[in-house]
Amino acid sequence: MSERTQTLRGALEAVDRILNRGGEADDVLRAVVGVLHERAGYPAAAIWFVEEGSLVEGPRAGGGEAAEAFPVAFEGVPVAEVRVTGPLEPEDRVFLERVALLISPHCLVGWDTGGEAWEP
Repeated sequence: MSERTQTLRGALEAVDRILNRGGEADDVLRAVVGVLHERAGYPAAAIWFVEEGSLVEGPRAGGGEAAEAFPVAFEGVPVAEVRVTGPLEPEDRVFLERVALLISPHCLVGWDTGGEAWEP
């Protein structure tokens, strides 16, 4: 197993711990972005939310523009994007697609609620 694969495996475990711990969606997503920057080693990481057909920047970590985008969908509907700075190897893409899937329920902040808090 390559060093990069080990790094990403550890970062995914950290994301899993954050999601299992739960909490407010904002706090969870900020922590996930922190893992992408600090543990996975992306110079810049951010989550952008879909609001009224446009993308709006959410939590971010690191400097510079996070340019590589990975869509986040909930029940088939795009709700956000995970963005990082590359270059990316194939294992990075698999890792980021997995993170996008895992965080999707937390990206519903204000989704179809007219800005009101969403209760499941």
